[in-house]
Amino acid sequence: MSVESPHATPATEPQPVIVPSRRGIARAASIISLGNIASRVLGLVRETAFANAFGASGAFSAFTAAAQIPMMIHDMLIGGLLSSALVPVFSEQTDDRETLWRIVSVVLGTTVVLVSLAVLLVELLAPWLTGLLVGGFSAELQALTTQLIRLVTPAVLLLSVAGVLTGLLYALKRFTFAAFGAAVYNIGMIVGAVWLTRFFDEPHRIYALALGMLLGAAGQVLLLLPDLRDQRVRLALDWRHPVLRHIGKLYLPIALGLVISHIGIFIDRNLASGTGEQSISWMRYATTLIQFPLGLIAAAVSLAVLPNLSQLASRQQLEAYRQTLFTGLRLVLVLILPATAGLFVLAHPIVALLFQRGEFTAYDTEWTARALRWYLLGLPFAAIDQPLVFGFYARQNTTVPALVGAIAVGMYTVIAISFVKTYGMLALVAANSIQWMGHAFIMLWLTRRHVGSFRASGLLTTVLKAGVASCIMAASVALVLAWLTSLLPASLVGRLLVVALPALAGVGVYAVMVWMVRLDEARAAIGLVWQKMRK
Repeated sequence: MSVESPHATPATEPQPVIVPSRRGIARAASIISLGNIASRVLGLVRETAFANAFGASGAFSAFTAAAQIPMMIHDMLIGGLLSSALVPVFSEQTDDRETLWRIVSVVLGTTVVLVSLAVLLVELLAPWLTGLLVGGFSAELQALTTQLIRLVTPAVLLLSVAGVLTGLLYALKRFTFAAFGAAVYNIGMIVGAVWLTRFFDEPHRIYALALGMLLGAAGQVLLLLPDLRDQRVRLALDWRHPVLRHIGKLYLPIALGLVISHIGIFIDRNLASGTGEQSISWMRYATTLIQFPLGLIAAAVSLAVLPNLSQLASRQQLEAYRQTLFTGLRLVLVLILPATAGLFVLAHPIVALLFQRGEFTAYDTEWTARALRWYLLGLPFAAIDQPLVFGFYARQNTTVPALVGAIAVGMYTVIAISFVKTYGMLALVAANSIQWMGHAFIMLWLTRRHVGSFRASGLLTTVLKAGVASCIMAASVALVLAWLTSLLPASLVGRLLVVALPALAGVGVYAVMVWMVRLDEARAAIGLVWQKMRK
């Protein structure tokens, strides 16, 4: 299959096939991973602070639902646009900086106008959105949700500006500051939970989280400015600029897919609000732990390979494109499989260590751990899905992922509605995992049709080797956990050791297995980390 770009310049002579090295991808992924590590660690600190201050209360469930609105707007206008259109389109112009500055300025100006209009619309329609989102809540919690929606929604304007600037920095392969943007956002949220709550009385303490969200969004924009000091980017409006039409053409299928995806989120939240006011909070805490390996591994690798895939696709270097995509998939697999196995075994002690204090009870720990284990069934599929989707984005094919997303949301909706009355919240979590599985299998099938056979990809061999190594690792973690549980007290130190010692044992066992079965991608990643540690 030929890979073409509307902006590709005809070559006057054959271009050499340049395959980005496995080490180069790993190096870029390691930078993004460091930012993701900081973000995820701070995210866990944030959720720990939330659990201590609010537990799994109805007020916290109301905040979780309200915060979904600005995130939905961000995903609709910027989040999906970043990987599907901004990075590929910006990457094509990196050799012509004047054109690049003009394009980015127009995109930034257009974004500010559109997001501002969206914020105004949400402020007016907040009560109606509350009814759609959490119609199962009591009237008091619905009123609180409406107030919180109006407080947190302006944060999306700052987050959207940060999103466009992040797209520029990724296209320029300047990953450092952009990779730490989410970490700064989490710091703002932590400040809200730990410090700003002191300035509110008990019924209104939840408002401190809304202020923390605004503070974190502003900090994310400020962090990116040092890496943009040599960039001539301004706010500009040019509705007829051809790049807007091109981005719009690329993004329209994604936008339609996101509309369907967010309808699924509304259905999920609405169903969850009818299973008890704590359910949304339990699902949030479990999702936080799922997002840790997803951000650290899948998102880092996907964002690292996206600029290379986009450039190779625009040059019609299909074989190099294939090799780069397969390298990214193998790297994700050798890291996500042991992470999934380890989290499954340690689910309960990890939840207890991170969250069980203050307002978060042992009962909350039990239900959050149950939700986590059901989410983990779909985690490997969600992880490999990201590079596959980004592979289509790099070839500026956004229609296929959008259609697959719509099919997956349909799968979720049918399963969730069919079983929620019988199994409650867990039916929603299981439906989510099945959604991830279905999406990944369809994307694998379509990728094979577009890029050719997987026989030389090494994916099956990697799955078998990493799967065996992960099972052996999980067994060793379970043995160490069972031994320590009967020895250590239920204090904070005891909880820490019950998680840390089995985890360290698991890492050691997996590292040994990696060398024994010769998992090349894992060995390359370990070698790169070791070199950086020595330096």
